[in-house]
Amino acid sequence: MIEMHNVMKTYQIGSEAVHALNRANMHIKQGEFVSIIGPSGSGKSTLMNIIGCLDIADSGTYKLDGIPIEQYSENELAKVRNKKIGFVFQSFNLIPKLTAEENVELPLIYQGLKKTERMERVRNALERVGLTNRSYHYPTELSGGQQQRVAIARAIVTEPSLILADEPTGNLDSKTSLEIMEIFHELHRQGNTIVLITHDDSVADQASRKIHIRDGVVTEVSR
Repeated sequence: MIEMHNVMKTYQIGSEAVHALNRANMHIKQGEFVSIIGPSGSGKSTLMNIIGCLDIADSGTYKLDGIPIEQYSENELAKVRNKKIGFVFQSFNLIPKLTAEENVELPLIYQGLKKTERMERVRNALERVGLTNRSYHYPTELSGGQQQRVAIARAIVTEPSLILADEPTGNLDSKTSLEIMEIFHELHRQGNTIVLITHDDSVADQASRKIHIRDGVVTEVSR
């Protein structure tokens, strides 16, 4: 599903060139649960942005489902992000003025689905994360763990082929983190491909495969 070969991404900070990704190579198959771990400033965010088609590499190749990303137009990349990839972020990124149900429904509105199909998918997604009893609550009325459940439901409601989670337990206590990780395990058991980015070894160790990134260099971690 994901193929990266010699991917480079460099940022100019003052007079210094910083290699956020330095000839990164990575392969992730359909249905895998992979964690990417590294310290702050290691290049994790840059790697996530490129995997998620939010940014383009300076050089090297990135293929998603066998197609080189650089061949896509901006509109095509937007469709890829909306249909193929489900994003889960550390800060939840929920819209405060929308209920849980409305937040989950939003990406389906962008897809142009009819109301009846949207609501069926929303109910199913909220049920999968155990939050049907909070459908009409606003983010401020939900705990951090409940907000992250809404964010996961929003990520899976489009039935993406890839779930990309960036520090999904970073703002949660240890008990809630375990509950959120169990949702990811259940999604994986149901066949979803999951790439989880974290700085926490205990979270990274729960994945089937572990990839390390430091100073922009990506390496496989042997078990």
